[in-house]
Amino acid sequence: MLSSRFRFLVSIACVASAASGRSAPTPITPVPPQAMARVATVQVRVAPDHRDWTYEPGAPVRFKITVTADNEPIDNISVNVAVAPDMMPGVAKAVAVPLDGLVIDAGTMTQPGFLRCVATAEVAGKVYRGLATAAFAPEKIVATQTAPADFDAFWQAQKAALAAVPVEPLLTLLPEACTDKVNVYHVSFRNVGPSWAPVPARIFGILCEPKLPGKYPAVLRVPGAGVRPYSGDKDLAARGAITLEIGVHGIPVNLAQSVYDALYASALPGYWLFNFEDKENYYYRRIYLGCVRANDFLVSREMWNGKDLLVLGASQGGQLAITTAALDPRVTGLSATHPAFCDVSAELHGRAGGWPHPFMPDAVTGKPSPHATPAKIETATYYDTVNFARRLKVPGFYIWGYNDDVCPPTSTFAAYNVITAPKELAVEFEQAHSYPLEQSEAINAWVRRQLGLK
Repeated sequence: MLSSRFRFLVSIACVASAASGRSAPTPITPVPPQAMARVATVQVRVAPDHRDWTYEPGAPVRFKITVTADNEPIDNISVNVAVAPDMMPGVAKAVAVPLDGLVIDAGTMTQPGFLRCVATAEVAGKVYRGLATAAFAPEKIVATQTAPADFDAFWQAQKAALAAVPVEPLLTLLPEACTDKVNVYHVSFRNVGPSWAPVPARIFGILCEPKLPGKYPAVLRVPGAGVRPYSGDKDLAARGAITLEIGVHGIPVNLAQSVYDALYASALPGYWLFNFEDKENYYYRRIYLGCVRANDFLVSREMWNGKDLLVLGASQGGQLAITTAALDPRVTGLSATHPAFCDVSAELHGRAGGWPHPFMPDAVTGKPSPHATPAKIETATYYDTVNFARRLKVPGFYIWGYNDDVCPPTSTFAAYNVITAPKELAVEFEQAHSYPLEQSEAINAWVRRQLGLK
């Protein structure tokens, strides 16, 4: 997949400057005369030589690396550089960086995918990191994950089990959280749970509803990975939508942060692998069905307009947005930001899969993952986001970055490429697993268009 060519070249710009007689940039002064100490913002920047970061398979790619302090090149600096396919280990090499930058001839990829260059530099005892990821025909990435023959029957049976559980909603008004336009409630409702549990399982969340009487669209916000409190989406409710933001661990979502920190450190670390060997009791079964149950609650609200129901989420929430929209025909649209659990089987084939990377071989020894057992591989086929993406029937807005090293673009494109429903993709090349303001603005604009809100 990756060519064997991987060699370092002195920056073409630097060579051209020398050949033309132009002087190189002046190195930064370690300590200005008027200062007692030098404090600077250090950046390691990496960029491919195509402005759109995209190449045809077989085309060569070069990465340019610069190391700056306060936007000025640092003198006598070196970097450790590794180039490898997305999420795969690469062999790092130490190389000096000329003042005009270092250019690396990174070879190519012969198959659709992503090639990543990671550079690190140590300045004043601190390590700085930069990366860039070149895309090779990402629209042609083919998912490795396949659906079991009984996939649809399995989930129909799970939804039937959920339907047999009464919703039994509980609402508590939170006067201190309400505004002049929005009522805010802490809510909970029944969910499926283990038969041996002493009390029924519940899902908790924050409901925000407009105070003005009327009929409104509904929006379900599903969470990223982890355990935390939630405050709801009052802004969207003020614009004219019923919003529900849920947690997925069956605990109230309005407790002190210290409670969630303690749970994450004790009872819930690695919850994404709980009962992974058993598709009937895997932890995400209750989460997926809990999202459907959240919609049961939303559509029961008297002010729902009876037609519009969106689901939004990022990372694990992107995973849940896709799975919920596929499982629940009442959903009319979704927004998924760098969705997780996409094409996790790819790591069994030497390619990047999605978070939580259950089948990733050991990066040092290359030994197979201890989770790469037949039972767990089978369970993954029932829960992989790819197999839900194949079943989407409603419009979706998708967004991620090429530099994401949690939910890598190889995995998210594998899911996106199987979607046959109307879809819109926004890509921010430099974006890692992060949440820039521009991303939020793009999602909010899409939501307002879908719902006809100002």
